[in-house]
Amino acid sequence: METRKLSPDLSVVGQIQPDDVGNIAAAGYKSIICSSPDGEEASQPAWATVAHAAKAAGLSARYIPVGGDHSIKDQRSAFATALAEMPAPILAYCKTGNRCVDLFAAVQADAGAKGMKNARHHHILIAGGGSAGIATAASILQRSAGVDIALIEPKTEHYYQPGWTMVGGGIFDKKDTCRSEASVMPDGVTWIEAAVTRFDPESKSVELNDGSRITYDLLVVAMGNRLAWDEIEGLEATLGRNNVTSNYRYDLAPYTWELVKQTRSGRALFTQPPMPIKCAGAPQKAMYLSCSEWEKQGLLNKLDIEFHNAGGAIFGVEEYIPALMETVERYGIDLAFGSNLVRVDGPNRKAWFATADGEVERDFDMLHVCPPQKGNAIVAKSPLADDAGYAEVDQHTLRHMRYPDVFALGDCCSTPNAKTMAAARKQAPVVAENALAVLKGKQPEANYDGYGSCPLTVENGKIVLAEFLYGGKVAPSFPKWLINGSRPSRLAWQLKTQALPWIYWHGMLKGREWLAKPASRF
Repeated sequence: METRKLSPDLSVVGQIQPDDVGNIAAAGYKSIICSSPDGEEASQPAWATVAHAAKAAGLSARYIPVGGDHSIKDQRSAFATALAEMPAPILAYCKTGNRCVDLFAAVQADAGAKGMKNARHHHILIAGGGSAGIATAASILQRSAGVDIALIEPKTEHYYQPGWTMVGGGIFDKKDTCRSEASVMPDGVTWIEAAVTRFDPESKSVELNDGSRITYDLLVVAMGNRLAWDEIEGLEATLGRNNVTSNYRYDLAPYTWELVKQTRSGRALFTQPPMPIKCAGAPQKAMYLSCSEWEKQGLLNKLDIEFHNAGGAIFGVEEYIPALMETVERYGIDLAFGSNLVRVDGPNRKAWFATADGEVERDFDMLHVCPPQKGNAIVAKSPLADDAGYAEVDQHTLRHMRYPDVFALGDCCSTPNAKTMAAARKQAPVVAENALAVLKGKQPEANYDGYGSCPLTVENGKIVLAEFLYGGKVAPSFPKWLINGSRPSRLAWQLKTQALPWIYWHGMLKGREWLAKPASRF
């Protein structure tokens, strides 16, 4: 195959065949992008066939077709995102390679139009404008109003992700979980609308998707983790249709509620992959809220409900297991531990699970999937990563273990806590305090104790409020007479549905550290 190298990370080639994928991997490529629409020519292999070969060869793969209903203009944003997220080097292909060249040129033109070509320097550079990044910026500014902060984030929408479980349960409207990124950006922060493509901690610089570099005195990495939908064969092709859904995506959570309302008999499957995942309780929250509605409609005796959990327990903190097991028995849920979803055939309503006894096939009338989750792709291929692909930090100070001018928090870092919004809320003030100390030549003293919280929605109207520290130590925020976290509570439901969203938008993202001020490690 004759390839054209467009950048250090991207080459293009004409149409490939599934048999070529092994050679592509042997040549050192880590990812492939297909820009040939399926069915363009009779001799052209289907994308699903190529994607299957890519997975077998250990390559990441993404389908970004150009032609028919999809123009260069339509797809340039998806192409830019792929270049930022996928492991490099990347090989993109179409019939002749020309559409891939045009896509890359459009991405470069967009970047140039934003005026990002010149190198810049900032005292504090934050990579990632999600919950952890915005909260950290706001907390830093609460302590040092004039400090120079730049934040890198390509997305123009900001999401309150804990609300998606409630959207899937018919309680929230999805629009209430989304605001513009501009509206949550703290005053005084320079917003760089671009994607990080490379970290170079030796030169204290970050490379963007337009090829420009930004240098820093101190870096905060808050880029989240990667939802690895592609690791389940057939899943991406059927998400949002064929009765397959997931509350882990903004656009799919409403479909969960549609399926709950229309499913009146048959088998409903809910899945949980191996840890770590963000919000470890979310897979069963989706199940309990669905069951609560089916109970209300008098349908539980007409449904077979199964929870396929790759782990060996319903929850990782023993204190909360009795209440959850009572809920499981109440709804008649069959628990399948050590059962990991590996393949889905949406049109034929079939799912396959890897178990200790081999692969198990299950028919379904509804399937709610929690995707496997990995370290952020850009972080994972950088010197910042540990062997698992997460930014390697001290679990208490959140300072990088090898680069003292780097901090990381949220779902992208290596701390052994539960990856929850509550954890990021506690981590942001710790990073803010410690980052400013390091900039002043001092040692970090603020301590993150591993706090995480998981409001387990066991029914519409009641929640088991799980709160815990490193090692599974129970750490309630309220006296037991007010909210007994080990039992379902109506007051905890009010906290989840009314107080926590308000605290998120008007507290956490504004640097107001209610019940989150850091303690000293010493």
